Amino acid sequence: MQVRLTISGRSYDAAAKIPERLTLDEGCSLGDALRAVAGLMPEGKELPRSCLVAVSGKHLGTLGSHRDHTLAEGDELVLIAPVAGG
Repeated sequence: MQVRLTISGRSYDAAAKIPERLTLDEGCSLGDALRAVAGLMPEGKELPRSCLVAVSGKHLGTLGSHRDHTLAEGDELVLIAPVAGG
């Protein structure tokens, strides 16, 4: 199945080469998808555990602490890294 992926915020540059669509097994969990994204990050780079996680507009927590969720074809996985500054 295909899931659309959006990564924004502080870690956007490190994730620039990650595809906008993930191909995952049918019935894949959010945890499975997050592990797949982590595996696509450049060597030595990772998304901060404080990234907000949402699936198709529903906030599910952070990378470090989120509710699991079964993904479906066409879902959008959004990871928003915290941004500081003023």
